[in-house]
Amino acid sequence: MESKNKILELKNVSKIYGNLKALNKINLSVNAGDWLSIMGPSGSGKTTMINIIGCMDTPSEGKVILDGIDISKEDAGNLTRIRRDKIGLIFQQFHLISYLTAVENIMVAQYYHSMPDEKEAMEALEKVGLKDRARHLPAQLSGGEQQRVCIARALINSPEILLGDEPTGNLDEENEGIVVDIFRRLHEEGVTIIIVTHDPEVGDVAQRKIILEHGRVIQDIDQSATFGQPLKIHADK
Repeated sequence: MESKNKILELKNVSKIYGNLKALNKINLSVNAGDWLSIMGPSGSGKTTMINIIGCMDTPSEGKVILDGIDISKEDAGNLTRIRRDKIGLIFQQFHLISYLTAVENIMVAQYYHSMPDEKEAMEALEKVGLKDRARHLPAQLSGGEQQRVCIARALINSPEILLGDEPTGNLDEENEGIVVDIFRRLHEEGVTIIIVTHDPEVGDVAQRKIILEHGRVIQDIDQSATFGQPLKIHADK
């Protein structure tokens, strides 16, 4: 039964650049609906891992099984298709198209997946509390609002995994709390969430925390006992 729930598995995954092992025999299993934070110092392999999970890079050794597909054996064209169909990406830099409105930015993601649908795009914005900002350009939105548009864009095609690379890195405390609350709600709806973060408070609110060091997993921490508690920086508010 457990294997049926498994959405992602890394088996002895290494990524080697010359004499450098950015990842060194990583083993990791993620079930559908899990919420993971991936943490570690700069150079620990976090970005390399997220790039491999997100079909933006391939391992030098080992296997990566995503929703039953060994993506370590796929070519660039197939990886692009798999990423489009199965991964929702959120970055620290928002990567919104400056001359398109919030709703149009979301519809671009629909276009590359299937067909634009403004009604669905508006519903995605409503889900992140931005329906009233749908006709605004990115420059007319705050940083927190832009990141919420990015979350709506990442979710519009119903991905198997929501993958974030420092998604709160450019946000102030208030907007960080808003974004984390959105992640909580998505997790309650069954979305699988994997987030790379330097922020210990954001890392601590996940269901499970993976600590990397020198390309290896040195800790895999079950945080179920404290899961659901507010961000520490907001606990007094």
